[in-house]
Amino acid sequence: MWPEDVHPGLKKLFEGLATADIVTLTRNFQTQPFHKNKHLARQGEPDAKEHVILSGKAVSLIGDAEGREICVALHVGPCVVTPNLARTADGDSLVSLRTETSGRAASFAAAELLELMRGSPRIESWANSVLRGELARKTSREWSLAALSAKERLDWFRRLYPRHETLFTHVLIASFLGMTPVTLSRLRNAE
Repeated sequence: MWPEDVHPGLKKLFEGLATADIVTLTRNFQTQPFHKNKHLARQGEPDAKEHVILSGKAVSLIGDAEGREICVALHVGPCVVTPNLARTADGDSLVSLRTETSGRAASFAAAELLELMRGSPRIESWANSVLRGELARKTSREWSLAALSAKERLDWFRRLYPRHETLFTHVLIASFLGMTPVTLSRLRNAE
């Protein structure tokens, strides 16, 4: 039985947790609507939160000294954004988290999640599975960037993210795949 005030997007994310654990987790969430091009976190700025995209789309970007941004993650709600532990260094965000559509997000203090994990083996197991899943996705992407041709990377992307090609701009997808938009366009036109 789900608590009445749990956002529908969280139900998918919390599958397998007991109702008491869901209540404990969600009481710490602060939900907010967002509009396109809002930053939920900015590279180089303090970020002590965990972020969840309940609905809508967002991207994780890394900027360089010349102002170019590389897309390192594509987020479609409902999803947990890369956990704070893997997304920050010394309390500062390593990425900018930018919304691509309107939607709704939830956030809570990363320190609070650690406390909840210490108090509940089920919450600890859930949080660790989220972190393992994110690390597996990042490792898979890194491997594809290093080992696959551009065509093979596009095929990899389509297998792992079957809906994303229609949900995100081709500029973001090309960046995520480590190629230029022109290369992506040529590959798509050659089919």
